[in-house]
Amino acid sequence: MDRLTRLKETIKTHGLDGMIITGRPNTLYFSNFSGTTSYLLVTMNKSFLVVDFRYTIQARQQVFPGIEVVELTESFTTTLNTLINDNGVKLLGFEGNIMNYAEYSRFKEKLTSVTKWVDLGNEIGLLRIIKDADEVEAIRQAASLGDKIFDHILTVIKPGLREYEVAAEMEYQMKKLGCKGPSFETIVAAGVRSAMPHGTASEGIIKKGDAIVLDFGVIYHNYCSDMTRTIFVGEPDIELIKIYDIVKHAQQTALESIVSGMAASAADGVARDIIKNAGYGGCFGHSLGHGVGIEIHEEPRVSEKSTDTLLDGMVFTVEPGIYVDGLGGVRIEDMVVLEKGKPRVLTSSTKSMIIL
Repeated sequence: MDRLTRLKETIKTHGLDGMIITGRPNTLYFSNFSGTTSYLLVTMNKSFLVVDFRYTIQARQQVFPGIEVVELTESFTTTLNTLINDNGVKLLGFEGNIMNYAEYSRFKEKLTSVTKWVDLGNEIGLLRIIKDADEVEAIRQAASLGDKIFDHILTVIKPGLREYEVAAEMEYQMKKLGCKGPSFETIVAAGVRSAMPHGTASEGIIKKGDAIVLDFGVIYHNYCSDMTRTIFVGEPDIELIKIYDIVKHAQQTALESIVSGMAASAADGVARDIIKNAGYGGCFGHSLGHGVGIEIHEEPRVSEKSTDTLLDGMVFTVEPGIYVDGLGGVRIEDMVVLEKGKPRVLTSSTKSMIIL
């Protein structure tokens, strides 16, 4: 079943006449258009991508078969209202988790043919949760480029460099390798800052004995990667060595335990229990992982409170960590795809302790 057909199934299920998609990730997924401004209107019989003059040529080159590209006249709302009226759309679904109040208010005022707006929340986005073979391959390629960047940066890091210099070199390599750029702000956290799970690169100077958490990803062919490795510059504190071994064991055990049909919360619990039993339960404050695709954070949520079930075709991270204020932290993260009931690891960089 192709992507537009699945959208139409959602329209039918809710008894709608059509659906409007405004968010960029869902627009890209359902239309293949990668520009920054457009509206995708889908009915049971026709689909329209409304763009302005800047994107008309690009949209016509990119859109999936069956989608008509319409260049706006006067304004987006005028053009949309005409299409909605001409196609008999009265009940219109929308992404309630994406559309802000100002846009919703403007649409309610200007799209006069619509008699009822139906909030679908994140239901449209959830249609992206199972990746097809092409998506998995794009993500695998993105992960492979991340591995190359990690290999390169190991030849660069040394005492005296500032964290932002390391991050800049990593992001330069992303561009050299053909990536669109980083999939999120690159994290380079050294020394005591490595205890900050989201310690984005600062002016901090790398010193001998530091742990360095490197958490980064790329966007390649519209899909994201995400990986974390923790390395050491010179011999680390003995407690950090202990913590590294615990995190590595927790991550590997989780990878070996995950199966299709497993509750995401149970997967989180495998790693969390190991860390807790080692005496560091209060030092692992984030979830075990999250889905990755067109967006860096997608469904499923692999956390203690998640209600998701892990199924074949899902791509997500497995990233336990331990963070000790005043000492430092360790996180190890791989991306996996569930295939034939088991996770296939897409990240290939070594997880053996690295001391530069």
